[in-house]
Amino acid sequence: MTTFAVFALAALAEIGGCFAFWSWQRLGQSPLWLIPGMASLGCFAWLLTLSPADQAGRSYAIYGGIYIATSLLWLWLVEGKRPDTWDMAGTALCLIGAAVILLGPRG
Repeated sequence: MTTFAVFALAALAEIGGCFAFWSWQRLGQSPLWLIPGMASLGCFAWLLTLSPADQAGRSYAIYGGIYIATSLLWLWLVEGKRPDTWDMAGTALCLIGAAVILLGPRG
């Protein structure tokens, strides 16, 4: 699996799992939403272990940029709210930062 795919799938799993809790607490959905939510969060944690980074902290830092971009896609595609210019600018900065961490030479 490619590095981007690992992080993108992890982001979807985390956002989906957290949204299940959000749906239960904030949108009045059934507590049964918590079952797939917890499974999704477990999947998220497992997917992060597939990261190519040698250290957990570096993996989480790289993931952060992908998570932010995926969150805004969720905002747009699932919640129906289109990200604004500031959302997009912030996401671009985060993705650049994640790329520097991922691709930077290590000595």
